[in-house]
Amino acid sequence: MKSRLWAAAAISAAMILCLAGVAVGQDKVSASEWVEQIGNKGSVNWTDGYVEAVGIGAPPQRNIGSPQARPMALRAAQVDAYRNLLEVVSGVRVDSTTTIRDFVVESDIINTQVQGMVKGAKTMKQEYLSDGTVEVTVRMPLSGNFAAVIVPRILEKRQAAPRTPAPAAPQAPAASPASGGEVFTGLVVDARGIQARPAMSPRIIDEKGQEVYGSMNVDREYAVQQGMSGYARDLTAAQSNARVTNSPATVKGLRTEGAGRSDIVIANADAERIRASGDNQGFLKKCRVMIVLD
Repeated sequence: MKSRLWAAAAISAAMILCLAGVAVGQDKVSASEWVEQIGNKGSVNWTDGYVEAVGIGAPPQRNIGSPQARPMALRAAQVDAYRNLLEVVSGVRVDSTTTIRDFVVESDIINTQVQGMVKGAKTMKQEYLSDGTVEVTVRMPLSGNFAAVIVPRILEKRQAAPRTPAPAAPQAPAASPASGGEVFTGLVVDARGIQARPAMSPRIIDEKGQEVYGSMNVDREYAVQQGMSGYARDLTAAQSNARVTNSPATVKGLRTEGAGRSDIVIANADAERIRASGDNQGFLKKCRVMIVLD
C-alpha cells in the first residue's frame, strides 16, 4: 500500500515539474536573441521586434478582502504596465543620434499616436500574487503600425540631412554594374567586439563614410512590415535566418560611429563587393539584413 502511495506521489510530482517546465519554457528567451533590458521597467527584444513592460498593482487598503479587491488591483497593474511601456518605448533608439523620445518631443501628432499604440498594447500575462497584488505584462511590436508612424519620420530626417559628397574616383573604363558581380540574397554584418548597439534605423557605411545600407535605399513597405534589420547574438543563427534566405554576404564590422553606436563601419573592399552585386538593389530594398551583436 505504501509503495503505491509513494508511486502516486512521485507521478504527481513529476507532472507538476513537467507543467512548470512548460510554463518556464514559454517565457524563456533564446540564447541567440538580442534583448535589451531597460532597468526594471521592461525590455526590447530586437530579434523578435517587440517592446515589453511589466506593471504591478495592489488594491486600496480599504478594499483588501472585498470582492472589488482583485479587479481594482488588476486595473492598477494595467495602468502601471502601460506607463512603464511608454517609458521603455520612448528610450528605443531610432538611429545613432535619435530616440523615440526625440520624435515625441518634436511632434504632438507623433506623441499622440505613440501614446495611443501603447494603450493598445497586448496583455501577455496576468499573475495574481499571494499578497493580493497583480502583475501584468504587456507587449507592443516595433513593426507594423508603430513603424508606419516612425519610418516616414526617419526618411524625412535622412533626406533633409546634408550629405558629404563622395571623393572623386579615378576614371575607369565603363562596365556593366552587374558584370561579374556576386548575387546575394541578403547581408549579414558581424558587429561583435565593437560594442555596437541595435536601432530601428541602423546604417552600414564604408571607411569613407559613404552609406552602403540605410534608410535612403530601402523600400518603405518592407521597412514598416519587418523593420530595417534583424538582430541576433549568434553568427550561424543570423546566416541561416529566413530574412536573408540562402545565400547572404557576410562582412565584418570594423567600428561604430555616432553616440548610439548603431552606425557600423565595414571595410571599403566589403562595401564595393556589396555594391557590385548583380542583385544589390533587390535584397537591400527588401531589408534583408541581419546584424550580429555581442
